[in-house]
Amino acid sequence: MIEELIPILLNSQSLPLRITDKTVLQSLYIENFTIVKQLDLHLESGLTIISGETGAGKSILIDALSLVLGERADTSVIREGCEMARVKALFKLLPTTRIWLQQHQLSNQEDTCLVCREISHNGRSRGYINLQPVSIQMLRQLGEQLVDIHGQHVHQSLLKPETQRRLLDELAADKTVLEQVKQAYQQWKSLTIALDHLGGKDREAKIAFLRYQLSEFGAFELTPQALERLAEEHRRLANAHKLLENTQRALSLLDNDETGSILANLSQASHIVEEVQPHDSQLKTIITLLDNALIQTQEAVSELRHYWHHLDTDPIRLQEIQQQLILLQDLARKHRVNLPELPAHFENLMKQLHELENYEEHASRLVTQIEAALQNYRLVTEALHQQRHQTAQLLAEQITQQLQQLGMPGGQLLIAVIADEEAPPSAIGTNIIEFLVTTNPGQAPKLLHKVVSGGELSRISLAIQVITAQSSGVPILVFDEVDVGIGGRVAEIVGQLLNRLGQQRQVLCITHLPQVACQGHHHLRVSKTIDQQTTHTFISRLDPEQRIEEVARMLGGVEITSQTLAHAQEMLQRSHQSSHPLYN
Repeated sequence: MIEELIPILLNSQSLPLRITDKTVLQSLYIENFTIVKQLDLHLESGLTIISGETGAGKSILIDALSLVLGERADTSVIREGCEMARVKALFKLLPTTRIWLQQHQLSNQEDTCLVCREISHNGRSRGYINLQPVSIQMLRQLGEQLVDIHGQHVHQSLLKPETQRRLLDELAADKTVLEQVKQAYQQWKSLTIALDHLGGKDREAKIAFLRYQLSEFGAFELTPQALERLAEEHRRLANAHKLLENTQRALSLLDNDETGSILANLSQASHIVEEVQPHDSQLKTIITLLDNALIQTQEAVSELRHYWHHLDTDPIRLQEIQQQLILLQDLARKHRVNLPELPAHFENLMKQLHELENYEEHASRLVTQIEAALQNYRLVTEALHQQRHQTAQLLAEQITQQLQQLGMPGGQLLIAVIADEEAPPSAIGTNIIEFLVTTNPGQAPKLLHKVVSGGELSRISLAIQVITAQSSGVPILVFDEVDVGIGGRVAEIVGQLLNRLGQQRQVLCITHLPQVACQGHHHLRVSKTIDQQTTHTFISRLDPEQRIEEVARMLGGVEITSQTLAHAQEMLQRSHQSSHPLYN
């Protein structure tokens, strides 16, 4: 039985696991992490059950996944006698993840994302996304998009007010209402920023400083056309000698009696052809072309002579222009712009000064616009408040119904949507969202984060995840012993709920209950061996026969009888017949 389990270590052959379109976390590699030396685990879609004896190291997988996605850690996680612990996770890219990676210049050419975390013995921690070094905060931001971990001792996103608000908004019938609030807020915000920039207590100081800045521009004509004329004049004067030399050489080629000029040659060629033209009328066109070429060349010679005689080679003027350009470059550098951008910067400073000097007029206009924008913001936030209130009532009723089946017959969830009149405008409205829970009849509702029992909190989280699974954006759900304190029929219902989640998400669940384990699409067993005072952890993917043995162990403990095996087989068959489209 147990001896037949196949450990999947790095130096062992990987099992041929099927990856489907729903598989987001494709593999998890662990090296020198706590009691794991090397482990290369491939994961699949649906609900994956993780079971094993107490103390075997089942939570190591969750701890490793948390670490690679930005969880805090110290050197205690490094395996005894090793210098460094390393965890790698390979994720299939989702559209939202791809956009996030592109925004942070972390994307690659593949349809996967490789995340790595290393903890050194000296306490140094390093993170990588697609082989590029990143901060731990970046790992955490990515992890929040990919994995939601639920357990008794793990920080859960459901306890965050931001997550509670997002749940309501994701379930809303009209998603455009929140977008209207965002747009109204941005409009109000941009106008208030413009008013702040326009003046305030230091308006006079701003005016004085702008006047000082503009005084530095007084000696220059600052338009794009003026800068181009100055640059062109500089190029001409700086290259005057070359221009004279080349112009003279061109004139010599075109009109020089001593060397045989192009003009003389064109004239002679025209006369030669003209002599024989009476013998062939086709030459008339050629004579016309030669005459036109002669006329155009004569005009070019005339223009070149005029250019040569009037070309300015004034070295004093050249020095003046060079000095102006140096001053303009210094001025641009001082204002932290490029020289071609200096005219636009000058115009912007002039505009700012004009607005400050005419503060009352501009401020009055902005105040009117701000009041109108604030009124519009209040209208759309009121619509958002009403929508959230309606959604909260519906969601609370559905979750309450679910709690009745999860060993909490008196359990009730209430969602309060409170309009905070004192709150400043924001892109998400001004509501305070509170999830309140009562777990027993007669008890007053308490805020969700003040629920004492970890098991109850896990079941509440499970109920919410089941209800919101269709709309929530997190693709991977991890449940660490959500079945604590339950058994029998309730345990079977928990397993069915997890199975249902597995139809829509990739779900990992650590459990001690056979009723829950039977509902999995895949089953991993964690085992531990001690060899010469060295501890090794193994993880095996169970085939159908091994799975019967493991469920029997969970049912009957150390001694597994034929009756226990038969019971385990019956449980697996019943769960397989009821809801296992992904089972293989």
